[in-house]
Amino acid sequence: MLLGLLGVAIFSLTLPATRAAVAFFDPFFVASGRALVAGLLAVLVLAVSRTRLPRGREWGQLSLIALGVVFGFPFFTTWAMQHVASAHGAVVLGLLPLATALAAALVAHERPSAGFWAVAALGSAVVIGFALRQGGGSLHGADLALIAAIIAAALGYALGAKLSASMGGWQTISWAIVICLPVNLAVSLAHWPPDLRPAPASAWLGFAYVSLFSMYLGFFPWYKGLALGGIARVGQTQLLQPFFTFIGAAFLLGEKIDATTLVFAFVVVGLVALGRMMPVKR
Repeated sequence: MLLGLLGVAIFSLTLPATRAAVAFFDPFFVASGRALVAGLLAVLVLAVSRTRLPRGREWGQLSLIALGVVFGFPFFTTWAMQHVASAHGAVVLGLLPLATALAAALVAHERPSAGFWAVAALGSAVVIGFALRQGGGSLHGADLALIAAIIAAALGYALGAKLSASMGGWQTISWAIVICLPVNLAVSLAHWPPDLRPAPASAWLGFAYVSLFSMYLGFFPWYKGLALGGIARVGQTQLLQPFFTFIGAAFLLGEKIDATTLVFAFVVVGLVALGRMMPVKR
């Protein structure tokens, strides 16, 4: 649970950092460039550690993981961050724990109890209610992209955690990013900014964060935690991610946190604690 929470804390700054980057860079450049930078770092890590090559069916599993967390989630969220605030996007992504639990049941054959599903559904309902309240009773068009990102991430998380049990967490994400290097290099070059000089430090810092932490280092504790504690159970720590994002958005982008947000945060924290006590068969 602590490893999962560390991963969630790292991922929670993804949307504010992405929003800072897409304010000055093309969204496709940000989405592909972050994976390109992470892939080059992964090549170095794999070479220095002399990690073994994937075998047989592992290549296919890595390709599916890459579709979810290297292509799907980054591209959908980057596009969405052009149209909605990072705080809004973070709340919609509050559905990710429930989607991850569903993916765990589908991919890893975990069997959460009825009590677990009830708590997960209640937590998701609280998050959805918050999103609707913040959005004036309706969802934005970018929410469809965020929902697609949720599906991609949930499958990538479940498949990655399953493969991490045999390959290792950091090895799994390293290879998943490396096999995508040719595509991300081509997309990055196609959308390369004509002039990088006008971009302020905030845009570069946002791009650096999503490249090093969101795309790579955050997966080290995240996949390890999912593999050790169970995908469905540890995945519920993601219910806290929107509220971590609020804090980051407040400091980085000047977005305000009101009393209602804090009330919702405490409710979600309580539900995560309750869900942790519910049995999950693995």
